[in-house]
Amino acid sequence: MTVRVRFSPAPSGYLHVGSARSALFNWLYARHTGGTFILRVEDTNADRSKPELVDSIRESLTWLGLDWDEEYLQSERFDLYLEAANDLLANGKAYLCDCTPDDVKTRAEARGESASGGYDGHCRNRNVEPGDGVAMRFATPNEGVTGWDDLIRGRVEFENAVLEDFIIVRSSGVPMFHVANAYDDYDMGITHVVRGEDLVNTTPRVLLLREAMGATTQPTYAHLPLIVNEQRKKLSKRRDDVSVSDYADKGYLAEAMRNYLATLGWGPEDGVEVRPIEEIIEQFELADIGKAPAFFDVKKLDHFNGEYIRALPEDDFVSQTWPLVDGTIDRELYERLAPELQLRVKQFSQVPSFIDWIVGDAPEPSGKDWRKVMKKDKVPEALDLIIERLGEAPWEAAELERIVFGVGEELETRTQVPVRLAITGVRSGLPLFEPMAAVDRQVVLDRLKAARERLR
Repeated sequence: MTVRVRFSPAPSGYLHVGSARSALFNWLYARHTGGTFILRVEDTNADRSKPELVDSIRESLTWLGLDWDEEYLQSERFDLYLEAANDLLANGKAYLCDCTPDDVKTRAEARGESASGGYDGHCRNRNVEPGDGVAMRFATPNEGVTGWDDLIRGRVEFENAVLEDFIIVRSSGVPMFHVANAYDDYDMGITHVVRGEDLVNTTPRVLLLREAMGATTQPTYAHLPLIVNEQRKKLSKRRDDVSVSDYADKGYLAEAMRNYLATLGWGPEDGVEVRPIEEIIEQFELADIGKAPAFFDVKKLDHFNGEYIRALPEDDFVSQTWPLVDGTIDRELYERLAPELQLRVKQFSQVPSFIDWIVGDAPEPSGKDWRKVMKKDKVPEALDLIIERLGEAPWEAAELERIVFGVGEELETRTQVPVRLAITGVRSGLPLFEPMAAVDRQVVLDRLKAARERLR
């Protein structure tokens, strides 16, 4: 059997990291098995069929390095879905319905159910004629069970009697995504459906439609566990960065993001998570995906990204980060600082913060850092001597280092950290003396004097 899998996003203006994980797992399985990876965009909603919304999906997938073998837009296949729906209608497996949402609500309340109670089959035997405001519903069987063996969740079953007669064509004439997906999966020979567990409840509808269309087999389903945040809540755009483009804009490397997403619910047998995509493809199996929710840990993503940044050739690091600082720092100096920057940043967007004190004003030290570093004995005396000796010293890194450490040895105290905090505003960062030598002498002295004055 040739594996055929599909990623079916609904255009929303961005690709959610949960959807990106689904796309990745489909892609990994297709590449692992030598199968076909299909991009099938669910744009049956006219408001979501704008080209720019679809383009945003393509761009994010391309950034992640996920290439696809076939592409379909469901908006271009309306006639096929309508033909399939009309066949169901002609064969008595669907019927027309002129009930409004208010009608359904009123009858549910009359039955003593909540206003959100399901549709009661009111029009199933009324022979409603086509017309304005008339939708088409699927005639769900009143008996039996619809189920499947899920690779992740095990056996899943739904009693048909509790499934309402759901709409398959809206009153506007637009086919619903259930009938579109059932038709496309059947028509395209989809062998495996890999998607989020939030779609489990839609699966029996698709399977019933598929069977009604004449299919005698089911695809293999694998419903992925949810991705949750630090509070173990489902990722939400209100609380979390959920767009793949957000992470691209912050300077995360696509390879690191892709590698990290692969670990959300799945892991290699040897436990080595940061590894080339070729090795992940070789080891990936759907059956190895866990059931528990996957925690999207930004700190862990930072670790992955830092590993990938450090693995870059130095020239690549410089070329990819230079646009972030171009116009603020001399290129030759930046290239000298780049190897140390590459060891320290976890996102490209952090680069400017490491050199801000060189090219502009230093940030104000935090109160905690100030108390911990500057309130120690001999710091005022050390600053006085350093200020005095820097005034006429040759302005070069080696001499600055000799003076600062020399005062420390003389007074038997630490001097580098107080000097760093006074000049840069932070306790850690790049090795101090080369960038310090690139800053104007008077600027350095003014910052040291300001720190000394604050200690008075």
